[in-house]
Amino acid sequence: MRFFRSARWLLLALLLPLIPATQAHAGVFISVGFGPPVLPVYAQPICPQPGLMWTPGYWAYGPDGYYWVPGAWVPAPYVGALWTPPYWGFENSLYVFHPGYWGSHVGYYGGINYGFGYGGIGFAGGMWRGGIFAYNTAIMRVGSGGAWGNRVYMDRGAVDRGYFARGSRVAFNGGPNGIRYRPSTQERSYMNERHVSPTSFQQQHEVGARNDRGSYAKANGGRPQNLVAQRPLQREDHAAPTARPGGGNMNRPNGGASRPAQQTRPTYNQQQRPEGRPTQTQQRPVQQQRPESRPTQPQQRPESRPTPQPRQESRPAPQSRPAQQPRQESRPAPQHEERPRGR
Repeated sequence: MRFFRSARWLLLALLLPLIPATQAHAGVFISVGFGPPVLPVYAQPICPQPGLMWTPGYWAYGPDGYYWVPGAWVPAPYVGALWTPPYWGFENSLYVFHPGYWGSHVGYYGGINYGFGYGGIGFAGGMWRGGIFAYNTAIMRVGSGGAWGNRVYMDRGAVDRGYFARGSRVAFNGGPNGIRYRPSTQERSYMNERHVSPTSFQQQHEVGARNDRGSYAKANGGRPQNLVAQRPLQREDHAAPTARPGGGNMNRPNGGASRPAQQTRPTYNQQQRPEGRPTQTQQRPVQQQRPESRPTQPQQRPESRPTPQPRQESRPAPQSRPAQQPRQESRPAPQHEERPRGR
């Protein structure tokens, strides 16, 4: 049995260099014939600065069996990033490891109660508000000082929300004595969104735990000493994942978040169309009036042109007045008639 395990890990070590770094962690699934130990109980370290996301500790599997990967504060790789923890699921008589990932939503992680906001369903430890992440201080432990400002809020009701199996320390889903929780329709849609794999510093953090013999359950009896990372991991920025293009039925729930936006667009268009149509009808009569106004203008122009002509004709009218002067010249005619009367 030990020979087959060694051969499997040797084959895995040979295949890893051939897989791209961005897909190596997300593409390799490990299956084991027995489940992981229960989750240990520990206290969350105080968040030293804003912008850090809590990634709870989990059991991974290495050459000597299960080992504990300490919980750690990790800088968000991009604005809006949320962490979905890894989990073990019982499938086809084997326990299969499902790696964690970054995404716009917290997806399915087997209903495992990791604590600190990860009660098995979603995440209640905080939320993104615009470009900043706000911490729910009813669950998360953050530092003091004025730097937090609007980055903190209090929601005690969230303590009772999101728990599937309160008080349970079982670290796997399904199988004998496992968590009995299947993903909801919404969680399935989140699972089919585009994700970002754990950062290289998260992967190095896991490798460091695997190389630590004291982290193995075989050595510590399921009670590791190094439960949390003492300092936050280094920052590694990534571009936010784009939406997965539409396709099969599995993408329909994913597109459901965008469908309301698509439904609102036609409503706006429908509101604009009735407003636009009357305006167009109003413009059409205006266009019909324009041809009516155009002929009036040419009518006024020919009228204005002949008007100067009668004015020119009226100018010689005073010349007709001297034509009446000969009537005054006829006045001496009676004088010639009076002269013979004097003789």
